[in-house]
Amino acid sequence: MSETTQTTPAKRQRTLIGKVVSNKMDKSVVVLVERRVKHPIYGKIVVRSNKYKAHDESNEINEGDTVEIAEGRPISRSKSWSVVRLIEAARVI
Repeated sequence: MSETTQTTPAKRQRTLIGKVVSNKMDKSVVVLVERRVKHPIYGKIVVRSNKYKAHDESNEINEGDTVEIAEGRPISRSKSWSVVRLIEAARVI
């Protein structure tokens, strides 16, 4: 019999896009992710938001930047997300 190697599909990684609201920690940023949901009774569109602490190894992300974060293994007690890429840098006035 010949051995067959089955390739398992890669597990899909959860990614979110949000705005950086704080970069005061070392190698960490706080990302505000907003989502729009319809109110279950009134039907109005409401903005819900969550803050995620994300790992930024190079300390290059600044406040106001729009970034994409991905879920991974826990890095610390409150940090299990990491910055994947910078989508848009904040405008400096």
